Amino acid sequence: MDSIILASESTRRREWLSSRVKGMGVSLEFCSIMEPEPEPIYGSEVSNQVEAACLHKAENAILESAKINPRGRLMVVADTLVEDPDDSKLPLGKPTGHLKAAGMLIRLSGRRHRVWSSTAIAYPPGFVLKGEDGDSIYFIKGWAVELWTDFSIVEFEDIGEEGVVTLVNSGSWMGKAGGYDIAGEAADFVTLIEGRDEAVLGFSPRAIHRLVDLIG
Repeated sequence: MDSIILASESTRRREWLSSRVKGMGVSLEFCSIMEPEPEPIYGSEVSNQVEAACLHKAENAILESAKINPRGRLMVVADTLVEDPDDSKLPLGKPTGHLKAAGMLIRLSGRRHRVWSSTAIAYPPGFVLKGEDGDSIYFIKGWAVELWTDFSIVEFEDIGEEGVVTLVNSGSWMGKAGGYDIAGEAADFVTLIEGRDEAVLGFSPRAIHRLVDLIG
């Protein structure tokens, strides 16, 4: 395998995966999926919603592969949702404005919550898949799609009104599930209690392990 594609607009995911595969002899390229991702809704377990969103992205990456991936290379997609501290069926997705971001940060302040990340690896037709490692596997237009979902537990300090204003004004909430970036402006306010930072930054750790094995 000489190259793979990460189908994601997330700068943080692009930076993290680039650093992870650096020096491994594989070229990492990036593209965006044109089809909008589904909006999170109340009423379904957040873990199920993040899996469904990731599979949706994988399906559309495959449908758009003639344009974004004409060489038929292996593709990686991912999705992340924050689970409300009190309700496993209430997802905190990407805020659509300052008020939504502030509301999410107020909900998380002084609390622990789960961050769910689902990652899919899509194998092009003809790829010899040696064993199944994912939580589930799907077949879409000749592609095999393995899917993994993991969570980490993050604790927010009680950041108070001043902390909320600081984080909202920084703009670091933009495009971030839950309205914060654990590797950015929010780093001084949060602690990883359980799990791995990949799950907070946007990848299932087990999927990354699988990807490294494939490269290796």
